[in-house]
Amino acid sequence: MNAVAASLKDDKGLAAGASLVALFVLLALISFVWTPHDVAALDVDARLAPPSLSHWLGTNHLGRDVLSMIMVGARTSIAVAFFAVGIGLLIGVPLGLLAAGTRGIVEDVVMRLSDVIFAFPALILAILITAVYGPGAINAVIAIGIFNIPVFARLTRGAALPIWTRGYVMSARTAGKNGLRISLEHVLPNILPVLIVQATVQFSLAVLAEAALSYVGIGAQPPSPSWGRMLAESQTMVSFAPWLAIFPGLAIFLFVFGLNLLGDGFRRRFDPHRIVGAM
Repeated sequence: MNAVAASLKDDKGLAAGASLVALFVLLALISFVWTPHDVAALDVDARLAPPSLSHWLGTNHLGRDVLSMIMVGARTSIAVAFFAVGIGLLIGVPLGLLAAGTRGIVEDVVMRLSDVIFAFPALILAILITAVYGPGAINAVIAIGIFNIPVFARLTRGAALPIWTRGYVMSARTAGKNGLRISLEHVLPNILPVLIVQATVQFSLAVLAEAALSYVGIGAQPPSPSWGRMLAESQTMVSFAPWLAIFPGLAIFLFVFGLNLLGDGFRRRFDPHRIVGAM
C-alpha cells in the first residue's frame, strides 16, 4: 500500500486519473443504495428546473433529477465497458498467445480473422446485432467486446513474439515444458503490463462507444439512464435548458479524461526505458 501511495504522489497525472476514475466508480456504487431522488420518478411540476438546492444539476423535460440520472448512468457506462473489455481480454489474449506460440498456419488464421473483425467498427457491429436481436445494453456489450478481441489478440501476439526468443524460454523448452506452460508461466507475466495499459485505453474507448450507441438509440434502453441518451434527449432543448447537455457531456469528458490519465500513468510506470527527471 505504501508503494502505491508513493507512486501516486510522484506521478500527479496518475494520481489525478485515479482520483477521477475512483470518483465515478464511487458514484456508481452509491447509486445502488442511494440517489438524491428516485431516478424513475416523474415530477411534472419540476420539469426543466434549473440547478438548485433541491435539484443540484436541475431536472429534465420529465422532471427527473439529472444528478440521479448521471449517477445511475455511470453504473451503466462502467458495466458495459467492463464486460466489453473483459470479452476482449478473455478471448483476444489466448488467441494472441496461441498465434505467437504456434506460428505457421494458426498464426495466419488468427491474424486474418482479426483483420476481418477490424473491418467492422463497433457501431456497425452493434447495428447488425440489434437488427437481429433488438437494441439493449447486452447487445452493446457484445458489439464492443467483439471489436476488442482483435485489438488484444494483435497486441498480445506482437508483445509475445520477442519473449519467445529469450534465453529463459529456450531453457524452459529444453526442460521439457510445452507451449501452454511456457505461455502461462513465462510469456504472459512478462507482457501483463502492456495488457494493463491497453485495457485502460480500451475501457475509455468502450465508455465512448457505449455513449455513442445510446445516443443513436441502440444502447441501453429506457428506463435505464444512459449518458449518451441524456445527450440525445437534450439536443432540442439546449437553448433554454443547457444543463441537460452540459452535465452528461461533462461526466463523459471527465471519466474518459481520467481513464486516459490513468492509462498514461500506467504506461510511464511500466515502461522500462522511461527517463526519470528532466534532461
